[in-house]
Amino acid sequence: MHATRRRLLQVSALALPALAMSKPRPLRLLILGGTGFIGPHQVRYALARGHKVTLFNRGRQKEAWPGPVEELIGDRNAGDLKALAGRDWDVAIDDPTTLPFWVRDAGKVLGGHVGQYVFISTISVYASNDKPADETAALAQYAGKDPFAEKTVTNDTYGPLKAVSEAEAQRQFPGKAAIVRPGLIVGPGDPTDRFTYWPVRLARGGEVLAPGDGSDPVQFIDVRDLSEWTIRVAEQRSLGVFNATGPARPLTMRRFLPGVGAGVGARARLTWVSTDFLEKQEVQPWSDLPVWIPARGDSAGFHRRSIARALAAGLSYRPLPTTAADTLAWFRSLPSERQGKLRAGLSPEREAALLSQWKAWKA
Repeated sequence: MHATRRRLLQVSALALPALAMSKPRPLRLLILGGTGFIGPHQVRYALARGHKVTLFNRGRQKEAWPGPVEELIGDRNAGDLKALAGRDWDVAIDDPTTLPFWVRDAGKVLGGHVGQYVFISTISVYASNDKPADETAALAQYAGKDPFAEKTVTNDTYGPLKAVSEAEAQRQFPGKAAIVRPGLIVGPGDPTDRFTYWPVRLARGGEVLAPGDGSDPVQFIDVRDLSEWTIRVAEQRSLGVFNATGPARPLTMRRFLPGVGAGVGARARLTWVSTDFLEKQEVQPWSDLPVWIPARGDSAGFHRRSIARALAAGLSYRPLPTTAADTLAWFRSLPSERQGKLRAGLSPEREAALLSQWKAWKA
């Protein structure tokens, strides 16, 4: 778990994307949403790149932007898109949509008034995760009667409804659509703690329960890398479908945990606990032990999605230690009551009990 600061700085410098070679042509950007997890990063990056930004949302969350931002008010759930009528933008970026009727309604208002429509989808659209695959893999099918009548989303309908929304995006914006399928989005501001658990836990030190034997692959993307690349997709008018996860090269848990530890200056001791034992103890991948999913059976390909198309379109990544350090710094800036209970991961008590049971089981 040891890494010198000099080496970390060298790695960081090598990994930084060369984005300032030329100033992009200023665009008129419409961001549908803009105040959630990824939106604020998009707005700030777009302003820094010289673009004119308009937001459309319900106006319930205000941000202090570093430049002029036009904010239009409406409610897509109620079909209120009047503020968008009769306006033109170069690119529309649709961040929050899960429900297909949102895409349909946006197309009716914006279809002839934008040059490109960037739809933020999800890696969960795929029908199966049992083997590595690219963007051409089969998508989940919606099993209900009318997806356009849906007003709510469940864990079971999330992927299928996103898949329907993708198809509607292609129908409403023919020849103009870019479909971005992020994997696990991590970093500062993450409300789920699905990555944050590891920087917090490793920084605490001591003996850490590490899942499996270290060979399971992991994929995720820093929210800033995703948000900034989305703006560059708009600048380049990239079209088609892209798996947007990372890192650029395959990463296993055996490298992931030390990488996080290096970023937070950890002196933790990793104890690898077998997948079979964790299953017997009803420890849940992804929630009890975030990021990790065993690479076998139905989930053998979950963290092995091809990202070749996104890499070719300029997707780039911060180093893992940087993401870990920035995430921990953000988390430590939160109120004490928020820090007091992580929303994902093992409690200290359960982790200690599992480690004790594991040692007894091995003895």
